[in-house]
Amino acid sequence: MARVIRSSAVTLAAGYVLLGFAALVLFAAPLRYAWQATVEDFRIELLQEDTQRFAEVFRLGGPAGLSAFIKERVGLQIAGERILLLADRSLHPLAGNLPAWPGSIPSEPGNYTVPIDLGGERTMVSIVRTALPGGYNLLVGRDVERFAPIERRFWSGLAAAVAVLLVAGLLGGILIRRALLARIHGIQQTVAAIMRGDLSHRLAVRASGDELNTLSQTINRLLEQIEQLVHGVANVSNSIAHDLRTPLAELRSRLEELSLTRPAAEETFQEIDAAVSDVDHVIRIFNALLRLAEIDAGTRRSGFVEVDVADLAAKAVEFYLPAAELENRSFVFREGGPVLVRGDRVLLAQAINNLVDNALKYVGKGGRIAVEAIRRPDGTVTLSVADNGPGIPDAEKPKVTQRFYRGDASRGTPGMGLGLSLVEAIAKLHGGSLELADNHPGLRARMTLEGSAAPQPLPEQHPGPRLEQAGAVGEA
Repeated sequence: MARVIRSSAVTLAAGYVLLGFAALVLFAAPLRYAWQATVEDFRIELLQEDTQRFAEVFRLGGPAGLSAFIKERVGLQIAGERILLLADRSLHPLAGNLPAWPGSIPSEPGNYTVPIDLGGERTMVSIVRTALPGGYNLLVGRDVERFAPIERRFWSGLAAAVAVLLVAGLLGGILIRRALLARIHGIQQTVAAIMRGDLSHRLAVRASGDELNTLSQTINRLLEQIEQLVHGVANVSNSIAHDLRTPLAELRSRLEELSLTRPAAEETFQEIDAAVSDVDHVIRIFNALLRLAEIDAGTRRSGFVEVDVADLAAKAVEFYLPAAELENRSFVFREGGPVLVRGDRVLLAQAINNLVDNALKYVGKGGRIAVEAIRRPDGTVTLSVADNGPGIPDAEKPKVTQRFYRGDASRGTPGMGLGLSLVEAIAKLHGGSLELADNHPGLRARMTLEGSAAPQPLPEQHPGPRLEQAGAVGEA
């Protein structure tokens, strides 16, 4: 029982019931005031009309005529319906249904609500005292309790409304609690399955679109992200074990051979250089993984500044241009002025260098590469690198951004399979994405980033001859 009382559904229902009570009070208070004011005004209006009628009878028939008229009206009316009394100058009763002049009546003419004795009982009455010519006094009144039954009906109706609200609130609390417990039970089952290691479970999503449904969708997206991260950690662990095995095995083989054969000094130093190269390769793998872990954690966001992506792209093209010229490859850098984003300059430069290096690695002799950085009308920034090389098959495009993945075309080329993974992680860190598409022929890698709202500075002058070379690729 205590558990039911402490449940959020019952608390919510109790809150609605209290809110309903407050609404009823706020509704009843002005209604009661309006009722009292209306009834009082109506009562006074009736009494004043009767007083004017009696005054007219007095004007026409004098005291005797009014006394006869009052006696006639008293005899015809229901007992207690109206209070009538005509008195002389000394307040001695001449006609009416009061045995004596009430002492609670003020001495001045006017409208009053006072207690008087009626049939031996103290009764509140609304009464009008009028001074007639010749010193005569007239009282015309009505019992205030005449309207009490109507007022009691009002309060009875209000009490019934409170009872209905209370019962509806209790039933609503029970129904809401059952509905919430059903949804919570489903959440508990899903969480229990995930705790057992089954990360594929998801919360049930209904078509109602209520708040719990929105929460379930958010939690499902969170679970999908967790599942991807867990699988990614497992895949990375497997990939690390696989990719480190070869250089470490080669390193051990060289060192073991040196220990056994004891070759000449020149050959020994050659083997030592090869071993150092293997160690450098392992260090590069770990450094790349550390950068990816740092990007995934979002710790680099704190160092975001305004960065000109076009300037970074121009510098990357200028850096790789000599290597491209040696293999008779042509570069085209489409420059359209500064393109600002808010981000990490080092990471963005690394992402651009990886894309350009990737294009140079796979394009053949005489190939063409185009680099472009533009700001779109919607405010996003696009950095694209297009080439006319062999490209990537459609079946492999979703896989090449996985860590340590190397397709068939890259088996004979140097690398660790982390370049595009790093580019995609950097794009996501900057609120963007990486898209790989066909360039017909070749590959177009497009990195989309969130643009900066800062004003664009004046464009820097890049060395034209170093960046513009003969030959071009299709639109990047």
